Amino acid sequence: MRIGIEAQRLLRPHKHGMDIVALETIRALSASDQHEFVIFVKPDTDRTGLPDTPNVELVELDGGPYPLWEQYALPKAVKQYGVDLLHCTANTAPLHSPVPLVLTLHDIIFLENQPLLRGSWYQRFGNQYRRWNVPQIVNKCDRIITVSDFERQRIIDHLKLDPDQVVTIWNGVSDKFKLIDDYEQLASIRQQFKLPKEFIFFLGNTDPKKNVQGVMKSLLLLKRQGQLTLPVVISNLTAASLNAILTDIDGQSLAENIILCGYIPNSILPLVYNAATIFLCPSLRESFGLPILEAMACGTPVLTSSTSSMPEVADDAAVLVDPTSVEAMALQLSYLIQQPALRADLRKKGLARASLFSWQAAANKLLDVYEETVNANAVSIAY
Repeated sequence: MRIGIEAQRLLRPHKHGMDIVALETIRALSASDQHEFVIFVKPDTDRTGLPDTPNVELVELDGGPYPLWEQYALPKAVKQYGVDLLHCTANTAPLHSPVPLVLTLHDIIFLENQPLLRGSWYQRFGNQYRRWNVPQIVNKCDRIITVSDFERQRIIDHLKLDPDQVVTIWNGVSDKFKLIDDYEQLASIRQQFKLPKEFIFFLGNTDPKKNVQGVMKSLLLLKRQGQLTLPVVISNLTAASLNAILTDIDGQSLAENIILCGYIPNSILPLVYNAATIFLCPSLRESFGLPILEAMACGTPVLTSSTSSMPEVADDAAVLVDPTSVEAMALQLSYLIQQPALRADLRKKGLARASLFSWQAAANKLLDVYEETVNANAVSIAY
């Protein structure tokens, strides 16, 4: 087969969730020498980690803003490059695909909850485009892939889809997320990001689902109780954003306990996880929660949410907490800080849990979906 894969943002320097999933999926798919893969992307600068194999062709498409690129430039290129199937990897797809269509619909948060549509202008624009596109496109897709059983059921219920149309394929964990005991590497990363010997690590950003304000409130409560004995390192959050949140909760005093380290490239994130004492991921909502597994694979104890997909991913290998309860988050975090034995137990369980998820397993299931889709369309055309 000749498979087209939309990965519009694959080359952007600051990659996040869906970009990482697309990159790791493509890397795993490239191991299959029975198929050819044509990857459609927007021009950008970061080619780190791209597969260098004869069966993978990278096509850079100019085409203006995301909606125009997807609705006009992408279908034209799909036709030009003669692929048998198009897989769109980031929630949306062209309304008129010239070939059978597979869509990865990571989540439908943008359809469920208007308060979660706050955030930056870029996030608001993206969510509005998804709200327009997804209800129209799902019935045109041959198959829809999502990343957890929780999200699969949400998609089926909300969009009134045939359950046979929606397939769960769990994300994997890259091999680079592992235990690292190289003292020089760890010392270098501590120096680069000014990391203390022990710290709590939180991947924060302005997306409302990340629950940054709730986390800050729980940390402030611990500080006022005299129990915040570890500094907190936060990535992907600007000083201006943090100051606005702390001002809103009357928590400016918390700033002295926080270290902002900016964007951390995925290539060196394993070192930061290894250096961390505890990893926080108490999101309000996730379709999967890949950082949970990445931290576990690095031996870092995890505190995450008892809601949406996160219990499905973490199982019994993390502390689960109601992310809407400031008091519950503070209490469970204090237990983790104060109990080395609990952290050691979670470290052991986390390593075992993360080992169950691989990108190659995800790619193999995806290849089955591709083959079933192409074969089904061939039979339909024959009749």
